[in-house]
Amino acid sequence: MNIGSWLSRTAQISASRPALFLGQREVARYGQFHEAAARLARSLVSMGVGPGDRVAIFMKNVPDYLIVQYAIWYAGAAAVPVNSKLHSRELAWIAENAGASLVFATPELAGDLDGAGLRCPVIVVGGRDYTTMCEAEPLTEVTHRDDNDLAWLFYTSGTTGKPKGVMITHGMLLGMSLAYQADADLVRQTDAALYAAPLSHGAGIYNMMHVRAGARHVFPVSGGFDPREIFGLAQQFGSVHMFAAPTMVKRMTETAKLTGETGEGLRTVVYAGGPMYLADIVDAVEVFGPIFVQIYGQGECPMSITALSRDDIADRTAPRWRERLASVGRAQSVVEVRIGDEKGAPLPAGEVGEIMVRGQTVMPGYWQNPDATEKTIVDGWLWTGDVGFMDGEGYVTMQDRSKDLIISGGANIYPREVEEALMTHAGVAEVSVVGKPNAEWGEDVVAFIVRAAGSAVTGAELDAHCLAQIARFKRPKVYYWVPDLPKNNYGKVLKTDLRARLASA
Repeated sequence: MNIGSWLSRTAQISASRPALFLGQREVARYGQFHEAAARLARSLVSMGVGPGDRVAIFMKNVPDYLIVQYAIWYAGAAAVPVNSKLHSRELAWIAENAGASLVFATPELAGDLDGAGLRCPVIVVGGRDYTTMCEAEPLTEVTHRDDNDLAWLFYTSGTTGKPKGVMITHGMLLGMSLAYQADADLVRQTDAALYAAPLSHGAGIYNMMHVRAGARHVFPVSGGFDPREIFGLAQQFGSVHMFAAPTMVKRMTETAKLTGETGEGLRTVVYAGGPMYLADIVDAVEVFGPIFVQIYGQGECPMSITALSRDDIADRTAPRWRERLASVGRAQSVVEVRIGDEKGAPLPAGEVGEIMVRGQTVMPGYWQNPDATEKTIVDGWLWTGDVGFMDGEGYVTMQDRSKDLIISGGANIYPREVEEALMTHAGVAEVSVVGKPNAEWGEDVVAFIVRAAGSAVTGAELDAHCLAQIARFKRPKVYYWVPDLPKNNYGKVLKTDLRARLASA
């Protein structure tokens, strides 16, 4: 089934229900939302875009984002949402790898794409071409898609430093959406989804269940995350749901304490995307009450590995409530979760191993990357690369992340990508990038640099060098100048030693 069909069905039943808002201003009702997507879909089809084709979305959080996304699905194509914080060259690489037919971009991002090397057309949302496309006759029927057909191509950085395209199917989105209703929160027609985090990630993947329910979709005027703006919108709309990285929850709590806000109107805050410190979630519940739900997932199994319910998060009467609150919850309804040893065999309760998952929401593989797929999915089990244990009640606790992934403000940053950018500077002989704990952001990116002989390169110069190649949020916050890097007998840099240096400093 084409997941986009949920919009057309809701429009049939509730055409006059308010759908899209920019701040407090209503932009479209469900009938208008559906018609705009159908008109844009017709134009896509006339341009030769059809089943199986890929269309990239490089947009800020605006109401047209959802119109573009559903238009792509109506046409039978697959959406390729790209983080709006990425560098234009990174976007160009993703578009090329995905074989994108075209890119939709908001004006402030489209202006940076000149000279990025894009080989496909760019449609500026709100521009003349876009307006003309939205005036076409509506597509009369949503293009049929099977459950195994590609719906969403999500790019997540790999250990090589180059992004990998996670193939997310219509069936996966269907399973994830229904599991959310069963395991996280029941979406109602009176609810409002508030998009304060990037729609290219977790926040965006939660729009489908709200479309199916005929709920409202609210886009902050700021286009991003501002706690005061969120509190104001929550009071205005009521029964608000939002996705938030742990650092966002922390900032909301701090702002509420300073201003006296109570979070009135916030019904559900789903947090995921990084480690939530126990003290922070305890503090948040004390301020806002039982509104929090935790989700654990990956791009390879989007938002649907485990869930920790609002009751578990708010309960302070259970004997082991602290241990439960430190977990990521229990397996969601559409998957099986196991803790495996080095060969994938199941481990007893309490023993530490790799978190593994299989089920309806696990990806079929990486886009045009069978080698990576073979290493990640074995006998149907997705090896998450995360290390943890499961207790006797099925609660999973993560102890560490695999490899050297850095999570800062909910965004995944892979050190190898940053290292490769730094190594292209003539003044750098060797580099190693690791994460340094940060109470607000989760982790900071720091780089240990061995200067090239005779070089006096500075941090400011390396900052400028990074900004020319990678997204701003990926660049190191601190540079440490060292005579050499610690290595083992095989010449591999010992990042554990570097982290120990940071801990002792």
